[in-house]
Amino acid sequence: MVDTPKTILAIGAHAGDMEVSCGAILSKHARQGSKVAMLHLTLGEGGNPNLSPQAYGAQKKREAESIAGAIGAQVIFGPYKDGELPNNDEARRYVADVIRQVKPTHIITHWRSSIHPDHAYTNAIVNDAILLASLEAVVTAHPRHRGVKGVYFTENWEDDEGYTPYYYVDVSQELESWKQWVVKYEFIKGGISSFPYLDYYVSLARVRGAEAGTQYAVTLAVDPFEQKRVVEALP
Repeated sequence: MVDTPKTILAIGAHAGDMEVSCGAILSKHARQGSKVAMLHLTLGEGGNPNLSPQAYGAQKKREAESIAGAIGAQVIFGPYKDGELPNNDEARRYVADVIRQVKPTHIITHWRSSIHPDHAYTNAIVNDAILLASLEAVVTAHPRHRGVKGVYFTENWEDDEGYTPYYYVDVSQELESWKQWVVKYEFIKGGISSFPYLDYYVSLARVRGAEAGTQYAVTLAVDPFEQKRVVEALP
């Protein structure tokens, strides 16, 4: 079944965060005709002990652009440095203006709790920025946008405290192509970090697929306040 086209904006703290955690979802929606954009607030340029932040940042930008091309997505790079993402009003206004520029119907970002401060800050910034983007009184370079219908949070190994899957998205048809292009990031392919990113997320997709009764699935959480259904009788 072809999904109704949407405009999806995935906002990650570092280049690679959204691609590895929910890239198969983004690819699926792009294939179905939705507009997909990714905002990387930082390049994650501090993660390679063998390269300077400047050199590794340039490498990750090339990798991010290549993967965005494989997905069929727009990619936007934020002005912030790895490990120094400011949890302040300026960052909120910056993200609010990107939201106004992209005009998403749906936003995907980090879960609220994380061992990485940049991830937790991103969650707080994005949630406030959605409100700022909708307010006429908040002046940025683009007019207000009030069309965000859903906000979702990815399943990331660094963000698992309190994370409860709510949506299970069947990505069985996307997983093989996702495996081919996500390794354009060297840190996912291996050789930089000892963490087995590819093995972990493939295995996680298989486990979530088993829970959902399909081969592979990627999950998304929602705010606990949104975990309710109002009905007149039992469905």
